[in-house]
Amino acid sequence: MRGLRSLIVGLLSAFFSTAFGLYFPPDVEQLPTITAQTSGSFIALPFDENFLFKCEAKGNPRPTYRWTKDGMDFDLHKDSQLIKEESSGSFLIPKDMAKYEGKYRCYASNKLGTAISEESELVVPMTPKFPKKKIEPAVVTEGDSVVLECNPPQGIPPSQLYWMTNDLQHIEQNERVTMGLNGNLYFSNTLMSDSHDDYSCFASFSKIRTIVQKPRMVLRVKPSQGDDGFKSVQKRKPSILVPSSHSTTYLKKGEALELECIAEGLPTPVVEFIKMWENLPNRTHIKNYGKVLTIPNVTEQDEGKYMCKAKNDLGEDEHYFQVVVEEPPSWQEEPVKSQLVKIGSEIHIKCSARGKPQPTIIWKRNGQPLDDFPSTNYKVLDDRIIILRAQQRDTAVYQCEASNRHGTLLFNANVLVMNHPPLILTRDYLEYSTMLGKSVIMDCEVFSSPPATINWRREDPEGSLDGERYSLLKNGSLQIHKVEMEDMGQYKCLAKNSEGTMSLTIELFIKDSTRIVEPPQDTKVKRGSMAKLECQVECDPTLRRELEILWMKDGMNILSNFSERYFTDDGTLQIVSVSHSDQGKYTCVVRTSLDQDTASAYITVLDIPDPPVQLTLSERKNRSVRLHWAAASDHNSPITEFIIQYEENNWDPENWKELLRVAGSQISAPLTLYGHINYQFRVIAVNAIGRSLPSMPSERYKTPPCAPDRNPENIKIEGRLPHQMDIIWE
Repeated sequence: MRGLRSLIVGLLSAFFSTAFGLYFPPDVEQLPTITAQTSGSFIALPFDENFLFKCEAKGNPRPTYRWTKDGMDFDLHKDSQLIKEESSGSFLIPKDMAKYEGKYRCYASNKLGTAISEESELVVPMTPKFPKKKIEPAVVTEGDSVVLECNPPQGIPPSQLYWMTNDLQHIEQNERVTMGLNGNLYFSNTLMSDSHDDYSCFASFSKIRTIVQKPRMVLRVKPSQGDDGFKSVQKRKPSILVPSSHSTTYLKKGEALELECIAEGLPTPVVEFIKMWENLPNRTHIKNYGKVLTIPNVTEQDEGKYMCKAKNDLGEDEHYFQVVVEEPPSWQEEPVKSQLVKIGSEIHIKCSARGKPQPTIIWKRNGQPLDDFPSTNYKVLDDRIIILRAQQRDTAVYQCEASNRHGTLLFNANVLVMNHPPLILTRDYLEYSTMLGKSVIMDCEVFSSPPATINWRREDPEGSLDGERYSLLKNGSLQIHKVEMEDMGQYKCLAKNSEGTMSLTIELFIKDSTRIVEPPQDTKVKRGSMAKLECQVECDPTLRRELEILWMKDGMNILSNFSERYFTDDGTLQIVSVSHSDQGKYTCVVRTSLDQDTASAYITVLDIPDPPVQLTLSERKNRSVRLHWAAASDHNSPITEFIIQYEENNWDPENWKELLRVAGSQISAPLTLYGHINYQFRVIAVNAIGRSLPSMPSERYKTPPCAPDRNPENIKIEGRLPHQMDIIWE
């Protein structure tokens, strides 16, 4: 019932979750759960020093461990060579691992139940060897087919097979002579030149760095003779040697398909692969001189009927392959890891798996077959167990194993049947703080069985929890939206079920907001000078000690990412010897544990312009030329004028003189010139900060000779010596 002074809700225990398991307080008993394990198949290499079987679990009481090997009890304490970890069920097998080959499983148990690990296998292979026995020579008539068998020993994959002679020359392979996937050497037909007494099959095992050789084989090819005594080789139509019979190929989705088709005949047959009723996939590869079809990473679309056809001039032979693509088991939906239920409840444990073939489901309880526990309150419905009127004795770890020929999935489902009074996990008399207008969540996390009813009420001062501003969350927490000053005070959370009651008191404080009262201002500053930004802030007095002021430049923390030219002190940012790279957006961030505020300003760096660029000449005449240029960066201060200078390399070289000034809006100017002078020009840009450096000089332009513009003026004649006269003019 919801009243004026309380807000009540019925919900599951605060930590109850059917999807993600349970959290148990430390003083509540809990079933074992495997937390770390070794799974899969492992091959012990000759140079491996040891192998670790890992098994770690949690539970209350603390779990104890035992192992099985190949389904039989395996007592670690009876083998002094094993190195056991005291804090877990893990153990280390020493270097001599041959006697430890087998399939292992770990059992973690306490008084409530037993969890089991996935089965893991240790394979300790023997060094591969070919049998040492005499091989009778293969004797055939020229043109006949023959097979030299390799029969390689089993070893650690990957392996590589090849045929060589005694002098380590590879046997040449082609459409006529081919090594099959099984290592055998197939001759579709024989020639006299095939006769050798040193055919040898080699098997290389890279992981153990081993190469083994089969005893050499002898092939003798006799000449073919007809009834008249002359050489006569009988031609024949193809006959498929491999595969020898129709078969179905089963693959796991994602594996590579390999179909092999080797035929004998004379002339040498040509092999072709076809997929019945449709085209071969685009990713199909034909290898081994056309005799092997491969399709990587197969999918359901690659299923179907394939055919290989071997043909020559005399006929053809066919073989059909049925390809089935299957999948290992996978969960249709993730099973529930843990369930906490009250006594008398109905429990559903679901284990729904898919795969091809459809997985077989096996149920266990505490690692033992479910049939070993006769009970009248169990119902097994293929992919689920239903426990009716559950009692404490039904508390256990239930295992589901879903298997097909491609693998096994194991799942441990912890089912705890118990009644427990509410246990509030949130600390009592916890203090919460928030700002006016913000939202706050006050926790009341509860463990209980059956589920507790949660009741929140206002204590001091008393008040209503009615209205849209108050929400009760699924985990029992109370959320207040758009907090008002009247919300400050004490609150009580009460948790109640059939087993008891527990309460929690919480206090809520309302703080003044943190805010920037004097934000930084946009600033223009000359390069090389100092820039300063101010950021003054007010916050709640109780939060002053934790107040933090940060400066960001273009979204990056200044103190972490920029140079030592940046200094901050109590809301003031100083940048000494400002450069162009300091231009950008600066943000002041002020924050406490409860809120934050930000304000931004832009620093513009002013500087003299960059020199003009791209000087070119046009409209070339005897006494004039037009100069063009392009303005470069004005560095945030508009260009007011351009100064055009000239230099000539005959009368006064390397001495630049001003020729003309034009407005900053112009990008070309006509220049009046004198005759018979070899000019070059440069341009200087001017803004309020100063002059730019001169541009690069233009190409030279030499004006032709010409008559003077006018006669000399202001002629003066002076005589200072008896035999000398000085004449001066303009």
